[in-house]
Amino acid sequence: MKEKILFTSESVSEGHPDKVCDQISDAILDACLAEDPDSRVACEVFATTNFVVIGGEITTAAKVDYEKVARDVIRRIGYTSDEIGIDADHCEIKVVMDTQSKDIALGTNNEVGGAGDQGIMFGYATNETEGYMPLPVSIAHHLVRYASELRHDGTFKWARPDMKSQVTVDYTDEKHPRIDTILMSVQHDEDFDEDAFKTFIKNDIMDKVVDKYGLNHDYKVYINPTGRFVIGGPHGDTGLTGRKIIVDTYGGMARHGGGAFSGKDPTKVDRSAAYMARYIAKNIVAAGACDRCEIQLSYAIGIKEPTSIFVETYGTEKTSIDNILHAIKNEFDLTPKGIIDTLDLQRPIYSSTAAYGHFGRKEYPWEALDRVDAIKKYL
Repeated sequence: MKEKILFTSESVSEGHPDKVCDQISDAILDACLAEDPDSRVACEVFATTNFVVIGGEITTAAKVDYEKVARDVIRRIGYTSDEIGIDADHCEIKVVMDTQSKDIALGTNNEVGGAGDQGIMFGYATNETEGYMPLPVSIAHHLVRYASELRHDGTFKWARPDMKSQVTVDYTDEKHPRIDTILMSVQHDEDFDEDAFKTFIKNDIMDKVVDKYGLNHDYKVYINPTGRFVIGGPHGDTGLTGRKIIVDTYGGMARHGGGAFSGKDPTKVDRSAAYMARYIAKNIVAAGACDRCEIQLSYAIGIKEPTSIFVETYGTEKTSIDNILHAIKNEFDLTPKGIIDTLDLQRPIYSSTAAYGHFGRKEYPWEALDRVDAIKKYL
């Protein structure tokens, strides 16, 4: 009997402790950019039981109340008491902030325009979904995002902010993938109707999301497998900025260079070049050059041009890799300034990226399909 070909991706909600930290980091970044587009921000957040640390290096002309920004984010998510996970209004917040290193500034100022660090960044796209994202992570994001929307509007009774999803897709018939398993762990009130809670998750969240993708309903279901999930958020587990990099990107379907996104201004290529690589990969796939595309870019601190460009098409290319590379080199400015200008990144657009993935969402400039015709000239 042939073994199934299974692939699994996960997502987490805005109330996951790591995502709480990501959202605070990016809210601080946005607050700085709103007043000073040239802000240099590297902001990290640590959260545990009723205690938050905001640290990093920020050089900005903006006047930002970091503590207030953090409390506003925690409150918006829904953490308003110790019992739920953290109390937005009464938790202790410690701010430990310095300015950015002058040594780094030597290579990233406007005169030099180099990368803010060395590193490798990956971008990926596939035509298996409308958003050019892998199917497992697309469904996983959709589940927790929809569940969180229903929690906010009061439809999802007993639900608290901390949630996780995990989706296994059966790719045995590559042209007709099926859902094999869906797992959801959802934080809930102490006093709740377990049967009604789980029935709602299956019928009104899982099945409704699956219907959006036109997929099968005969999947295996796991809901709160331990049987209880009352203690959550930063009280249930420590949170840290940048610890959900696979959730933030492609759910493990593509490689990752290791650099996190949240809390970093766009001169830091960990973030901006990863966005550019996604932009390139998506336009290449949409142009029909291949069915799947992964782009790797690498940079050296203080140097403008990437030190390397690599293209992987997994054998799905409809033209030569040389043609694809020519299109990339001729049609995309891959210097840090070129990336920032192309994608208009020096503005406060980052807070919403910090939950439910940075890719596959039409509102972001790196998701635009405005280079398809230019790429087609090389095919």
